[in-house]
Amino acid sequence: MRTTVGIIGAGPAGLFLSHLLHRRGIDSVVLERRDRSYCESRQRAGVVEHSVAEALRASGVGERMDRDGFVHEGIELRFDGRGHRIDFPALTGRNVVIYAQTEIVTDLIARRIADGGRVLFDAEATDVEGIDTESPRVRFVADGSEEVLECDYVAACDGFHGVGRSALPTDSMRCFDKGYPFAWLGILADVAPSCDELVYAHHPRGFALHSMRSESVSRLYLQVPSDTDLGDWPDERVWDELDTRFALRDDDWALRRGPVTDKSLTPMRSVVTEPMQHGRLFLAGDAAHIVPPTGAKGLNLAMHDALLLADAFTSAHTDGDTSGLEGYSATALRRVWRAEHFSYWMTSLLHPAPEGSDFDRRLHLSHLDHIVSSPAAATQLAENYTGLPRV
Repeated sequence: MRTTVGIIGAGPAGLFLSHLLHRRGIDSVVLERRDRSYCESRQRAGVVEHSVAEALRASGVGERMDRDGFVHEGIELRFDGRGHRIDFPALTGRNVVIYAQTEIVTDLIARRIADGGRVLFDAEATDVEGIDTESPRVRFVADGSEEVLECDYVAACDGFHGVGRSALPTDSMRCFDKGYPFAWLGILADVAPSCDELVYAHHPRGFALHSMRSESVSRLYLQVPSDTDLGDWPDERVWDELDTRFALRDDDWALRRGPVTDKSLTPMRSVVTEPMQHGRLFLAGDAAHIVPPTGAKGLNLAMHDALLLADAFTSAHTDGDTSGLEGYSATALRRVWRAEHFSYWMTSLLHPAPEGSDFDRRLHLSHLDHIVSSPAAATQLAENYTGLPRV
């Protein structure tokens, strides 16, 4: 099998890259080890930055997002029993769209198939070879047989543990990482959201987040110890704890409850792999970087990686200009590290440390109060949350 760009992984980065390349007349093949139904059902992030939403619309895959998604013009920071709204348009002129990554993947798969794209499900990449040559290869297994995908370039969009990242020479690669002593217990519930915009709650017992997937489905999270056993958290206990952490003083706001359809534990970690390329192998999405979900940056970084790679592959393929490919890692990492810092900052600010002192807790409250009372501080949050302009 032969193609111009071999893409490993049918997540948002891989599918969006394949879609963008198709629109520019460049052939690609996507290899995905899972089946289509798994890709279209795995629960992931749901906040789409302003510029990413614009890029989806511009590439012709934003119709369902605009119909079914929610445009949000702010978030609420809730602490010390009071809520404070951060107004995005007033501070930055931008907004975000609440539209689940699952739906973006579903839209992109449908478009690639409708366009005759080659997206091979149940095709597990096992090795990447020849990345220092002009003809790299991806070995993969499909229907029990080993096959080889020959290409001009390889884009590894297959996650932190994928074969793409492991193909980087260890002597030229460095991994920066940070762990956090807590995790998120997340639930998906068949109940209408209790709020119009996302609520980020700081509470002495731990952080809580209220998000949504639709007008009838809510997504909520609790900060819990990283070694938490989900069996210790029956539904009623989860709802009671959410009630406590979202509670407001002198307000009749109430948390709606409903049937829990999914419960999961999300570890919190920060990871950056440098460089994001070697030879003709390029990393994108979680293969290159992971952020804690507090800053809503994982999906958006993956989409920006795809946009950068699409531009770079186009210049190399059509004009012979390889400067974009040569500078891909350096360009991408500027946004990556900004997003890493913002995600770390939001995580540290909103999550009480398990071993934190009263002094630490008062510092958190002081910092939060500064953000909601200072336009300059609120603007910094809003700029990063809604997404920095494309470079």
